[in-house]
Amino acid sequence: MAEFRFAIIGAAGIANKFCDAVSYIENCTIVSVASKSMERAEAFAKKNRIARAYDDYETMLVTEKPDACYIAVTTNAHYEMCMLCLRHHIPFLCEKTMCTGSDQTKEVFALCREKHIFGMEAMWSRFLPAVEQAKKWVKEGRIGKVHFGEVAIGFMPPKDFTNRYFDPKLGGGAAYDLTVYCYELLTYLLEEPILERQCISTWSESGVDTSNLVSLRYEDALVTLKGSIEACLEEKLVLYGEKGILTIPSPHFAEKAILCDNGRTVVEEFLDTTTKNGFCYEIQEVMDCIRAGKIESDKVPHSLTLEYAALCEELLKK
Repeated sequence: MAEFRFAIIGAAGIANKFCDAVSYIENCTIVSVASKSMERAEAFAKKNRIARAYDDYETMLVTEKPDACYIAVTTNAHYEMCMLCLRHHIPFLCEKTMCTGSDQTKEVFALCREKHIFGMEAMWSRFLPAVEQAKKWVKEGRIGKVHFGEVAIGFMPPKDFTNRYFDPKLGGGAAYDLTVYCYELLTYLLEEPILERQCISTWSESGVDTSNLVSLRYEDALVTLKGSIEACLEEKLVLYGEKGILTIPSPHFAEKAILCDNGRTVVEEFLDTTTKNGFCYEIQEVMDCIRAGKIESDKVPHSLTLEYAALCEELLKK
């Protein structure tokens, strides 16, 4: 099989994890990286043994013509970089949250359809073996009908109004950075229509949202989503069913899934002891989809990204 060639837009810290993941995948390589700063691009390329560095994104795409591009710039630039890739007929994997509004998201995916080019939001957590095991338990009815749930992710980054967490110009805030995981993991496990939702956010002096609380009503269940960049939450995903309780600690980095009866006695526990880098699964998905001629992933479909874009707009109304 021919080697699959990735290019990287943005020499951000998270792109280092992407590079490490690629090293574990057969017939896959990173041919180039681009940053606004040539110095930064060259340092990143040297660190990750990438052959070529650029200080212009478009020049890299035109010169390299990669099989796909990984977009790792800050959230505010995601839309622009997705559209740049599509204009040059380059499939993309874009870090979450993919865009900063429904209109942008719709425009990107409309162009994917028009040009028949693959595009996907990078929701790596949906692919993790512990999350897959949890989904299997739910589908098998191991906890029965779900009646209540909670997903919470929150930590306290440095309170610097110029960093990517607190600067609105960079697309900062809890909704774009953390609550996206809460929603996109919950909806992977609980595949039922959401009948009603309510959203509340708090705000920092810089203008970004610092904490989000989302209440979702299903036909038989209520679920709360909690995301925060100003509180160290007990990070977990818990589904309470008529037959038992399913828990995933630190769900966006999931290594474990725990199944208990309603007396909280552990019935079964899954521990992922094989994953070397959780990004490998989504990268393989991108490669498989593009080779199959698909324009979207079944596991992270365009509809999911559009759903969360609409929810974001509610969370970010002041």
